Amino acid sequence: MHRIAVLVPALTLTAALTTGVVGSPAAAQSPAGSAPHPVMFVGNNWDGTATVVDARTHRPIRTVDTIPDRAQRMAEILTSPDKLVFYLAVQAAIGEGHAQYTDDMFTTHDGRLLAVSRPSFADVVGIDLAGGDIVWRFPMEGYRSDHMGVSPDGERLLVSDSTANTVHELDIRTGAKTGEFPSGDSPHENNYTADGERVFHASIGRVYTPTDRPVLRQPYDTLKGERYLQIVRTDGLAVESRWDMGRELEEAGYPGMASAVRPMALAPDERFVYLQVSFFHGWIEFDTQAPDLDGATGYAGEPATGAVTRVVDLPRRTTEPRERYVLDSAHHGMAINRAGTTLCAAGTMDGYAAIIDRETEEFALVEVGEKPYWSTNGVRDSECWVSVSGTDQVVVIDYETAREVARIDVGDHPQRVREGVVARDVLRTWR
Repeated sequence: MHRIAVLVPALTLTAALTTGVVGSPAAAQSPAGSAPHPVMFVGNNWDGTATVVDARTHRPIRTVDTIPDRAQRMAEILTSPDKLVFYLAVQAAIGEGHAQYTDDMFTTHDGRLLAVSRPSFADVVGIDLAGGDIVWRFPMEGYRSDHMGVSPDGERLLVSDSTANTVHELDIRTGAKTGEFPSGDSPHENNYTADGERVFHASIGRVYTPTDRPVLRQPYDTLKGERYLQIVRTDGLAVESRWDMGRELEEAGYPGMASAVRPMALAPDERFVYLQVSFFHGWIEFDTQAPDLDGATGYAGEPATGAVTRVVDLPRRTTEPRERYVLDSAHHGMAINRAGTTLCAAGTMDGYAAIIDRETEEFALVEVGEKPYWSTNGVRDSECWVSVSGTDQVVVIDYETAREVARIDVGDHPQRVREGVVARDVLRTWR
């Protein structure tokens, strides 16, 4: 029987426009030693800030301004007609009426630099955590930046260039470009394998278009663009495999489902991928090594291996029509604990997080609030961190008990949450 846990719930963080570090809600309590302090970074997309949270105590430590160069960037946009058009388009079509200033974040392993993708400014910047200054900036070839990914050794940074159908590889310390690989329309998530030799990448297509009904799949669905799940080799950034998930779902007996792979999580064996697709209230298991279900090339470039092995529904509670889903996201957020036994899914349109037994498919629902938008593992293996963009909070959930263990007030519209570190001498300057 499904267990449903009903759990209940701020600190407003004000972003300065000219300084890098804008507040210290709580002093960091760090034990002696030289190892960087483990934290969680929460990207407050509409604020242009990142809240730094102690990964163990769940206390906010600091708020970092991710747009200290806002005046300079806006002057550049206002004097460039093409950039202005896309800035306004991102605000209207993707940002729900807001500019998008903080999407994804990763720290260097020494805890001294934070890399941040800034969609409305179409760039990635490296921010010195001690002083808040921007030490490097990489502009996109296109007009919007999005999800990133960092290699296990902490040296390579991937950033999705939304309108250029490209993913750039950068040196995280300098921002210098070291490579790129092609994607479909609207490149999205990037996940390295544990050995750093491959990247699982997905493109989601034009999620801001209104052609959202399966009956319109042809010809109107083509307006959504090319949407793929890809595996990319990091030694030469060549695409090793590319699947159209909508077609794979059709082969598995699920016609009319979207091709856009939203957040995904890799099982520890890196063979199975657990993923969400646009408009679907649930999760999908994809076996990258299973023989293709029909043994034929059903679409251009279809690999001989790869098959949908499970499609599992979760409760649909929203009464909104598909056209009102936030960027086509019924659910947007998927994590798996390090043991590979439990999934943590953010039910964006349904207001819950689901803790799911991977084997039995049994689940518990945790009531987190309006528009949960991301889920990720905490530093503690027992924790899943879920951003709740509608209430400006992050909820920490225990994988074992499916109970809320902390609720943290952050900034305006938190989306990405990432594990990171901060150098201890930097923490001392923040006190």
